[in-house]
Amino acid sequence: MPVETLDFAEPFFRVQHITDEDGISVEGRAIVLNLGGRDLSVEDQTVAPLSSVIVQASILNNVERAVIIRDFDAHGDDDALFAKAKATWPSAFDIRQEERLRGVSHYMSPKVFVGNVGLTMYHSGSVPLNVGLHKDHPFCPVPGFREVHTQIVGFGKMQQCRERDVETLYLEEFMAPGTTHKPMYDTEGNYPWHQYETITPSIFMAVEILPEGALVPEMEVQNG
Repeated sequence: MPVETLDFAEPFFRVQHITDEDGISVEGRAIVLNLGGRDLSVEDQTVAPLSSVIVQASILNNVERAVIIRDFDAHGDDDALFAKAKATWPSAFDIRQEERLRGVSHYMSPKVFVGNVGLTMYHSGSVPLNVGLHKDHPFCPVPGFREVHTQIVGFGKMQQCRERDVETLYLEEFMAPGTTHKPMYDTEGNYPWHQYETITPSIFMAVEILPEGALVPEMEVQNG
């Protein structure tokens, strides 16, 4: 299906999954995340794989696979948006049962899988968030798991540390709406100690790419 509408982020954002399209028109403003293995183009500019941009009244060309997030800036009151998200989405701890998430103001939308790619929106409600440094992803024991995060509303930062201690931080990427941090994994799929941290209350999208042979985790709320 070349253009598929995904409902996991409703009623807050409209999300489309695009495959094998050339000349896709984007009316208004939207975040475009390239999930393909080659560059896509916007006018005379290119968007590399696993990176994102904000486009406005533009044409996307050479799209192998991409996600378009609309209405990211359509909410006049961020605090009201965050309150509705918190009331709509369960806490990440309740769904994932990871001890590092206990008591953290972190809420997650339903998760949808399109093929091997899982998409979830998260609302991070406190500053700091203190979601906890981690480098393993226990729901995917198969080597080769890949993950990036795209900022949707608010501001955050992705932190990388040498050890499980923020004092050993060696790299930090600022994330504004429309930003996807650089992939952190090495060629073998190993991750450093890392965490998402808030600068303001935020909403970001987690993008999880399962390797061949991995099963969709049982905790997933919905599948696509």
